[in-house]
Amino acid sequence: MTETLGVLIAIVSSSLGGTAAAVTRYLVSDADAVTLAILRWSIGFACLLPVALLLRVRWPQRSDRLAVATLGIAFFGLFFVLYNIAMSYTTAARAALALSTLPLQTMVVGALLRIEPLTWRKTIGVCIAILGTTVALAAGLADAPPGAWRGELIMAAAALCMAFYTVWSRPFAQRSSALGFLTFGMGAGAAALILVGVATGRVAVLANFDGAQWIAAIYLGVAGGALAFILWIMALERTTPTRVTNTMTVNPIAAALLATVLVGEPITLNLVAGLVAVFAGIWIATTEAKQG
Repeated sequence: MTETLGVLIAIVSSSLGGTAAAVTRYLVSDADAVTLAILRWSIGFACLLPVALLLRVRWPQRSDRLAVATLGIAFFGLFFVLYNIAMSYTTAARAALALSTLPLQTMVVGALLRIEPLTWRKTIGVCIAILGTTVALAAGLADAPPGAWRGELIMAAAALCMAFYTVWSRPFAQRSSALGFLTFGMGAGAAALILVGVATGRVAVLANFDGAQWIAAIYLGVAGGALAFILWIMALERTTPTRVTNTMTVNPIAAALLATVLVGEPITLNLVAGLVAVFAGIWIATTEAKQG
């Protein structure tokens, strides 16, 4: 039951991440990668910190704080700068499709670090889910913008950062608390981004944001930042890294659906067929019988 709940929480988190991809694509033409990352994680941290203090969460142990801060800077800083750069080259759906390689990368990283062994069932389930995502978005691949491959390559590289974060973060979160671990790491990442943004003068672009852009930015920070990632960490407390990251195949579906509203991308029968395959793959990978 705990494993199933963890997967369901991760699906909600991944869906929010998909909508955040479409919103990022909407904003990226008016703000650079660093500025968007500053917005997302400053707002996210501002939402999480009061809640964490009110609930008196268990913060990372003193011996863990440097490692947790480093993970936070690498993930909320480096990963999301790469993520936003990728969005400037390609569509939300294609970028999210490249990000859906995360389950495979997480399996490889987990196996290399001897944290989570590979099994045939998990491998088959992840591959089916990724195939479903590919089918869902296949109709739109031919209409990609020129040079889109650069964005997808950068996004695939960024996914490797997230794979290491996902595998390495679980023991730290278990020794503290989901909210304490997330808030501490997000705060470190936001602080590093703000320092870079102020030093380079990039935050000046925010003075030109209109009302619609600020609404999108707030959504990015609250739903795509605070809520999506507290759910992600909660999922990691309840199930394995591969099972959590397998739900990333929902991400491009959510991105495509919202991109339909924001930029007029069509929904096709391929999308419906892909949704079926995605959830079939998730079911296969997450219903593996435990050994012993």
